[in-house]
Amino acid sequence: MSLGQHLVELRKRLFRAALAIVAGSIAGWYLYDLGVWNLLSEPITRIAESRGEDAGTVALNFTNITGAFEIHLQVAIVIGIVISSPIWLYQLFAFFVPGLKRRERRYTFAFFFTAIPLFLVGCYAGWWVLPHIVEVMASFVPPGSTSFYDTKYYLDFVLKLVLATGIAFVLPVFLVLLNFIGVLQGKTILKAWRWAILTIAVFTAFATPAADVVSMFLLAIPMVFLYFVAVFVALWHDRIVARRAAAFEASLSGA
Repeated sequence: MSLGQHLVELRKRLFRAALAIVAGSIAGWYLYDLGVWNLLSEPITRIAESRGEDAGTVALNFTNITGAFEIHLQVAIVIGIVISSPIWLYQLFAFFVPGLKRRERRYTFAFFFTAIPLFLVGCYAGWWVLPHIVEVMASFVPPGSTSFYDTKYYLDFVLKLVLATGIAFVLPVFLVLLNFIGVLQGKTILKAWRWAILTIAVFTAFATPAADVVSMFLLAIPMVFLYFVAVFVALWHDRIVARRAAAFEASLSGA
């Protein structure tokens, strides 16, 4: 394919992914009032319960007139990204498929059915550590004080944490994909293990408060594990490719 054809293909894939996210966001708009808001605000209500105080002493605060609408729209878009992940992840992988050989295209389904569960598991991991993070940060508030949390700031933190961990869990799949295309060798990925662990540590440190070391490790351990799984798969694939190349050369020399 020429450069122009690649750009046309990319535009087509991005358009389909955008349509899927828009459709998911419409569904997310209605899901917001059907229980999503209660789930998002639950960590805040737990703080009041843990202190044995009235719910009015710990609450989410809307600071302007349009704040509630903006938050509703923001949450709907994030829900749309999550529930439409099978479609936009497929479009992303389908764009790279022409770079694979015909024999290697059968691995596309393996990539596809690996990336989606990992993305959803990553989103759940971010959501799972969220209450612990909120409780740790709230523990610094002096007893008897009233805590009014800015809703936009709080939801920005929650939604970014969920999406960031989801994307982080998918990145090892992209490393394997780049290996299959021939851009990265398994040895190259393995040599960068120190930088990878450092990057994961920095990412988890930013995604979780510095004071909450437990949550940082809870996110970092599975990400490091997935990185080394990607290294193992890439090295295994390189060995198979080298074997095929050696057999082909032997057949040529024999002929």
